[in-house]
Amino acid sequence: MRTQTAETTAPEGIKAPTLIDAIPVRHPGRWVGAGILVLLVALIGQNLATNPQFHWDTVGLYLLDINVIRGVGWTLLLTVLSMALAVGLAILLAFMRQSDNPIFRWTSWFWVWFFRGTPVYTQLIFWGLVAVLYPKIAVGVPFGPELFSFTTQDVLTAFWAAVLGLGLNESAYLAEIFRAGLKSVDKGQMEAAEALGMRKGKIMWRIILPQAMRVIVPPTGNETIGMLKTTSLVLAVPFTLDLTFVTNSLANRTYLPIPLLIVSAAWYLFITSLLMVGQHFIEKHYGKGIDNLAPAAVNPAALKAAKAVTAAKTNEIPEESGR
Repeated sequence: MRTQTAETTAPEGIKAPTLIDAIPVRHPGRWVGAGILVLLVALIGQNLATNPQFHWDTVGLYLLDINVIRGVGWTLLLTVLSMALAVGLAILLAFMRQSDNPIFRWTSWFWVWFFRGTPVYTQLIFWGLVAVLYPKIAVGVPFGPELFSFTTQDVLTAFWAAVLGLGLNESAYLAEIFRAGLKSVDKGQMEAAEALGMRKGKIMWRIILPQAMRVIVPPTGNETIGMLKTTSLVLAVPFTLDLTFVTNSLANRTYLPIPLLIVSAAWYLFITSLLMVGQHFIEKHYGKGIDNLAPAAVNPAALKAAKAVTAAKTNEIPEESGR
C-alpha cells in the first residue's frame, strides 16, 4: 500500500491529517472461484434443460393443479394453527420456568423434557390413536352422575389431532428459545421497573418481553420454516390433505414421481422464501438501535484539522482572484 502525505498546515498551527492513497489488494482467487461457480451453474442448467427424465411439461401441468393448490392451503393452515398453539404454550412455559414457584419450574422442565425427547412422528401416531384409548369423553360430577358425553373421534378429527401433535411438540423447543430470550435481558431492567412500583406481570409484558424479542425472533422464524416442512409427517395421524401427500398420490397415479417431487419442492421453496422475507422485516423492527450499522468513529482532532484546512483554502481563493 502506498501513502502520500500532505504537508499543508492549517491556521493556528494545526497540522492537517495525513492523506492515504490506498491501492486495493488484488484477489485473483476470487475471480477463479467465481469462474468455476459460473461454469458449474451453466452445466447444471444445461442438464436440467436437456434431461427428458425431469418431464418439465408434467411439472407445468401439475404446478397449479387444483388438488395441489388445495394441499398448499391445508399445509399453510396446519403451520399457522400449530405455531399459534406452540407460541402460546411456549410463552407460558418460559414464564413458569422463570417463576419462584418450584412446582411451576419442574412442570415446565418435565414438559420440555418429554416433548423434546420423543420423535414428532411417534407423537403424531399417538394423537391419531387417542380415540382408541378414550373412545368416549364424559363430563360429570366426580364419582357421581354423568352430565353429558361425546365421542372422541367426532371431536378430535385427523386435522385437529395433527395440529395438536405438531403444536405440543413445537412448544417444547420454543419454550427454550423464549427462556433464552428472557434471560438475555439484564436483571437491572426488572429491578428498575420494580423500583417504580410496576407489577411483575406488567414488567414482563411491557419491559422484558419487548427487549427479549430481538433474541427470540430469529430462531422462532427458523422454527416456523421447520414447522412448514414438518407438516409433511401428518400422514402418521393420518391426515391426507397436505401438500406432500397430495403430490405423492398424483405421482402414484401417473407413475412419474420426479416431476411431482419437483412440484412439491417448488411450493415449499416459494412459501419458505415468503417466510424469510417476513422474518427479515420483523428482525429489522425489533433490532432498531442495536443491529443497525453505526457510522465509523472519527478522530475529533483529525476532523477539526481537516475542517480548518478546508476553511483556509476557501478563504484564499477570493484573495488570489483579486490580485
